[in-house]
Amino acid sequence: MSTRKKTTIINLHEKKKTGMPIVMMTAYDYPGARLVDEAGVDIILVGDTLAMTVLGYKNTVSITIEEMLHHCKAVSRGTENAFLIGDMPFLSYQVDIADSIRNAGRFIKEANMDAVKLEGGSRTIGHIRAILNAGIPVMGHLGLTPQTATRLGGYRVQGKTAATAKEMLADAKALEEAGCFAIVLEAVPFEVAKVISQKIKIPTIGIGAGAGCDGQVLVFHDVLGLFFGAAPKFVKQYENLRPTIVKAIKTFCRDVQSRAFPDPEHSYTIDEKELELFLNES
Repeated sequence: MSTRKKTTIINLHEKKKTGMPIVMMTAYDYPGARLVDEAGVDIILVGDTLAMTVLGYKNTVSITIEEMLHHCKAVSRGTENAFLIGDMPFLSYQVDIADSIRNAGRFIKEANMDAVKLEGGSRTIGHIRAILNAGIPVMGHLGLTPQTATRLGGYRVQGKTAATAKEMLADAKALEEAGCFAIVLEAVPFEVAKVISQKIKIPTIGIGAGAGCDGQVLVFHDVLGLFFGAAPKFVKQYENLRPTIVKAIKTFCRDVQSRAFPDPEHSYTIDEKELELFLNES
């Protein structure tokens, strides 16, 4: 039985104050959540990156709220201690404020998330305020926002000019003022992310934003080498499990084809008398 306690927003803010880095990682299913939670991360994000890493979509825009909720439910069943955040997918919060509140509420009520994450700064601040006013904790997301990557010119580093860095800082302050408990900074020059982190009182979680953030997040599959294609520059692969998994499955194939599996050790038996009776009556 774990001796850890459930992570709360208060704990996250305390880490910001004391300078203790916050650890966040994605998880998309029950076994993944069990492993990530057991490892001791502070936050589990059920990110809309599951669109590509798990469901095979080409981008995050394609995933639906029903698919997100399905995976959030699985993750919540596998988590005891980490703070849980559900990523609100494209068009689940950008259009109608009433729908934004309703959809955010589903992540809390149906999927047992502790909070939701929304992309955008000033453009979505009205919707974010409405969700917060409904009593739902919100994590912001600035810099590279994959749901609107086309408008940003693709998957590119954001905040590389003084003007865009200043705008990002203003957005961060606006999110803090609105009531967000933390902000993800993605694909931002480390100097800019460091200044933003110093200028606001709520935690910043970096992904490709350097060591000056209050915490870091990576994708489960990226950390373990379970991805297809090229990984972004900011990804550090801590293990490469893909060859190990493929090797195990190939060995299984060979054992089945050679009838080496299942062997007696992995088979059930029947009492000899019952077997004899069965054979006589067959």
